[in-house]
Amino acid sequence: MDFLPFSHTWPYELQGKDIYVEACPYCGEEHVLTHMKQKELKLAKEHFKVRLVMPCCHGVMTILEADSDYFWANEPLRK
Repeated sequence: MDFLPFSHTWPYELQGKDIYVEACPYCGEEHVLTHMKQKELKLAKEHFKVRLVMPCCHGVMTILEADSDYFWANEPLRK
C-alpha cells in the first residue's frame, strides 16, 4: 500500500468493547460512540477496507487500515 499522509488519520479510543472518537471529522460532534464492532477493527488492523458510518451525521469514513491509535482513511480528515 502507498504511504498515507498524517492528514488522512483520525484518532480513536477503545473503552471496553466500545470504540469512540473524540470528535467527528465531518460534523465536529464530540465524544462519539461508533457502531464499529471489534471484528471490524480487527479487519482494519489487518489492512482490510472497512466503512464506518458516523452515527452523529451519517458521514462515511472509509478506513484503509488501523493501528492501535489511529484510523487511516482514503481522504484527508484533518485540515
